[in-house]
Amino acid sequence: MKKLINITLALAGMIILITSCSKDLDTIPLDPDVTTAATVFDDPENYKLVLAKLYAGLAVSGQEGPAGKPDIQGIDEGFGQYLRGYWYHQELPTDESVIGWNDQTIKDFHWQSWGSSDVFIAAFYYRIFYQIAACNEFIRETTDAKLNDRGVSGNLRTEIEFYRAEARFLRALSYWHAMDLFANVPFVTEEDEVGYFFPEQISRKNLFDYVEGELIALENQLKDPMTNEYGRADKAAAWMLLAKLYLNAEVYTGTAKYDACITYCNKIINAGYSLAPEYDELFLADNGQNPDAKSEIIFSVNFDGLFTKTYGGTDFIIHAAIGGDMTPLDYGVSDGWGGLRTTSAFVEKFPDPSGETDKRAMFFTEGQNLEINDISLFNDGYAITKFKNITSTGEQGKATDFVDTDFPMFRLADVYLMYAEATLRGGNGDAGLALQYVNDVRERAEAGTVTEIDLDFILDERARELYWECHRRTDLVRYDYFTGGEYLWPWKGNVQEGIATDSKYDIFPIPADDLGANPNLVQNPNY
Repeated sequence: MKKLINITLALAGMIILITSCSKDLDTIPLDPDVTTAATVFDDPENYKLVLAKLYAGLAVSGQEGPAGKPDIQGIDEGFGQYLRGYWYHQELPTDESVIGWNDQTIKDFHWQSWGSSDVFIAAFYYRIFYQIAACNEFIRETTDAKLNDRGVSGNLRTEIEFYRAEARFLRALSYWHAMDLFANVPFVTEEDEVGYFFPEQISRKNLFDYVEGELIALENQLKDPMTNEYGRADKAAAWMLLAKLYLNAEVYTGTAKYDACITYCNKIINAGYSLAPEYDELFLADNGQNPDAKSEIIFSVNFDGLFTKTYGGTDFIIHAAIGGDMTPLDYGVSDGWGGLRTTSAFVEKFPDPSGETDKRAMFFTEGQNLEINDISLFNDGYAITKFKNITSTGEQGKATDFVDTDFPMFRLADVYLMYAEATLRGGNGDAGLALQYVNDVRERAEAGTVTEIDLDFILDERARELYWECHRRTDLVRYDYFTGGEYLWPWKGNVQEGIATDSKYDIFPIPADDLGANPNLVQNPNY
């Protein structure tokens, strides 16, 4: 997929990706450099290239590397990249991360004080729906009728059917992100005609039902686990998203579905994945080639220092976490951006920050203060060294300005911890197996085994295992710890010791611009 993403960067203008304000969408452009859906699929090879663009939508933000020909106008391409936007929303409002920059409203994430005009919220919201529109167009162009008209048959027809299922998975993934973060959102599928119209708003519960139905349908349409190209979705990716959906079903719909979560966790566990022997290898520059790391990764967002040049994704995570007394080349990059650190509340999840009692404690402490007196100062707060552009054999990535490190969006350790949590919440799992799975995760980290677990222990274990992997906000919301005063951390509510915050911040607002443009939309409560 890394090579395909490189190829597809040349496909600017190939397909109509966003619902257009023009009804004249069947017109063939006069510009010979512009290609539309009317002609792009004349070449059979382009089906896979356009699919690659859908995957690239999670990794890059335009057509010319870190900047140039952006997919979305009006936002810096670094800020507007999909994974970086998702990371902002899932990590910056929690105890796992702070950022020292003063870019516009970025610190409002820490304070939990954002509003509907926040530029970073709008950037990610529009990125989500750009991705959904791109998937819709590919699905629209790969119906049986369209393939019949083009005379597509044989092995190519079979492969395109898999491509179509993957596009539906990617759309479901983005709709899950929309549902989790924004709750009640505009809703458009391939069934809607391309042209000017105001999308209807769908309720969170109805969107849950839609995503669930799509994923269940895809169980028999995607390739078997671990038989697809690395970085592409298979049945296990769909099972994982279903397990995520069911673990949070009570938040989304008011009805718990922990038995269903356990069912899909079991499907993944029985599919042949295994924990990587070494925790740190999951976050290194060769995690997409190292068999040990790949054995655990269920779905990844892929990066390549030569081909997927972006200021988002793991490039952002690695560069922004380096500053102070840190030496950038120790982490495989030429410079640090002096931004990301963590709070003392997160550091205290570990027995000590050295890594000697838990190998997952990856902190840089030299010259760093544990407590954050000033978020703007990089030296306030411990730095995190989890992601690196260094291979498992100690070599530097292909380049030092952009990284090779893939982002493991879904992996087996998360499945083990979801199984344990769903069992503790009353699901029909095996309590002995739940404890074993937790201890398997802990033993890999040389953290020692435990003899009993409860829900708060699982939440802390999820933090220790999955930090900076875009789970924390969703986890805290599920536990009812994200807002309110039950759990406080430094700078929650814009107070150094942390204070209670309004429960409205459990979901983000619909951006004011979209609300003003679409009369069918109603703002989320209290914004």
